[in-house]
Parts: sequence; C-alpha cells; structure tokens
Amino acid sequence: MDRRTLLAGAAAPLFASLPVRALARPAAAAWRRYRVTTRVELSATDQAAALWLPLAESVGSYQNLLVTRFDGNGRAEPVKDARYGAPMLRVRWDAPGPHTVSLVQVVAVRDRGADAAALSEDEQRFWLQPSESLPTGGIVKATADKIVAGRSAPREKLRAIYDWVVDNTFRDAAVPGCGTGGIENMLETGLLGGKCADINSLMTGLCRAAGVPARDAYGVRLGPSAHVKQLGASGDVTHAQHCRTEAWIAGEGWVPVDPADVRKVALEGGLAVDSPEVKAQRERLFGSWEMNWMVYNHATDVALPGAPRPMDENFLMYPCAMTAKDELNQLKPETFKYTITSEPIMD
Repeated sequence: MDRRTLLAGAAAPLFASLPVRALARPAAAAWRRYRVTTRVELSATDQAAALWLPLAESVGSYQNLLVTRFDGNGRAEPVKDARYGAPMLRVRWDAPGPHTVSLVQVVAVRDRGADAAALSEDEQRFWLQPSESLPTGGIVKATADKIVAGRSAPREKLRAIYDWVVDNTFRDAAVPGCGTGGIENMLETGLLGGKCADINSLMTGLCRAAGVPARDAYGVRLGPSAHVKQLGASGDVTHAQHCRTEAWIAGEGWVPVDPADVRKVALEGGLAVDSPEVKAQRERLFGSWEMNWMVYNHATDVALPGAPRPMDENFLMYPCAMTAKDELNQLKPETFKYTITSEPIMD
C-alpha cells in the first residue's frame, strides 16, 4: 500500500503508523501469506466517534504477524483489553465525520494440528473460568456431566463433547452474522441452532464445565479451502468472520476443533450429518484447522478499552464503532460502512 496515495487529497490528515514487525520469513512450502485490508467509513456519523478494530497477532506455531500499517484521519493507537490482552486498534475522532480508516495487516499462516504449548496451573484455571456468556454451572454443568459420564481422560472427554455438539446442533442460516454465543439460553430452550459463535461457544463452555481448559478463537477466513468449497473465502471477506474452539490437553497442548464447520458443510452442501462427505470433515476438524483463516483473539465477553459502554456483541470479531449516543450496528452498512479484503501474496 502506498501511503502517499491514501493521503492524497486530504486537507489536514492525521497519520498514525503502527509498529512494523518483520519476522523470520517462513519456508515457502509450509506457509501462506495474505495481505488483509480493512477499510472503514463512518460517513453518516454527525458527531464524535471511536472505532475498535481487531488486530491479528503471532499465535503458536501456525500464525505470524508480519506487518501492521494504518492510514486515516483520526487518532489511532494499539491497545489491549485488560482481561485477555486481545490486541486491537482504537481510533478516535473528536469532531463530526466523515471518519475514515484503512488498516493493512500481512500474516503468514500454515495448517495446524495440536500446538504443543505448556500451560501453568494458573493459566489452566484461567481457561476453565466461566464468563457471562460462557457459564459453567447449572444446565451447562449438568449437560457436560451427562456427555462425559464414565470418562476420565481429557482427550476422551473432548471427543465425547465434540461428537455430542456435532450430533445435536444445527447451523441456522437465518441467524445474523456469526450468532451471539449465549450457550445457557440454547440449552435451556433446547434450540441448539445458530452460527459459529453459537455452536463453537457451546463446545467451549461444555469443555470448561467438564474440566477441560478451552477457549474460543475469533477470526476471519482468508482464502479458498483445499477440502470443501463451503469452508473457503477469497477477495471480499467482509462477511467471512469465523469462530473456532481449541482445548488444552496435557502432553498435547492446544487441540483445535471446529464442530460448527462440520454443520456448515452439512447445511450448505445439502448433506446428512452421517454422509461420507460430512464424516470425513468431522474427523478432519477434530484435531486440525486448515489455516485459510486468520485468528484475531481468544477474548469472550471482551471489554473495549476506553469505550463509553459495553459493546453489544460478546466478542471482537467485527469492527466496532461507538458515538456518545449509541453503538453503530456493524451488520447495517447504511451507518457503518466497512470492507475487508484478502489478497494472497505470491513469491
């Protein structure tokens, strides 16, 4: 991206550049690189505003953040939430709009299995704790106990919960965005349908209730899938956000799973869950992630630094903008216009 091109024509632009992180270049055979550009325009906002954009980070052995660069007419600074340390870019404007932002991130990703990470006892306890949308008592605990009854090994518990979630949930295409992740209500009503933030949050909550440390991973798809076309995206990925789950098992580390994508393959492929095609993805998505996807953070019920009120969502997977009066709905482009594009970088 040419910074001068972005600044051309602006009367008195304020330019902020985040640190550029140049890591050792990964082997071309194992890694893929993408340039991810997020552009935001708050043109309908006639008052001061603030914007929070999720930032990618280097995670485990499967994602490296190489470059972060920002252009815009607001005051920008990288910040993190207090509980999880989730990285984000906060941009503030003190006067009425139009407010504009362009954020470029370059990431290198590679397909992953279990990530051999050690967790201290304190860290294990942290990823077992409940949160507002991920309770671990009451009906969540009772359901988890029934699922893992007679099993003591963490991996056996994880597989039992995974199979139960795949067998008992369904993808609901009518749910806006990625869903809400309110798992207690899902279990109380028996309506186990939703999108990725519903199905995979249920997976995470049940794991915690069963004594298996687990966390959601919030991100966005970046490229086509080598396995199933329904699990890919390319070019304009504005609506390609996707939430996943990983659980920690001693001796293995963080084990990736994705029951929500199993259900996505079934629904969008018009396939039964016991069809050979879905069964193949069910096995693949227990213990591996295809990294045509970028992770932002693992923060559920995140508190935005400096926000005038709690955000409407339980997670920061979309851009979030607020004025003194209200939060702009990220799913309604008439007041909150943004695009996210993904471009593969070829050697």
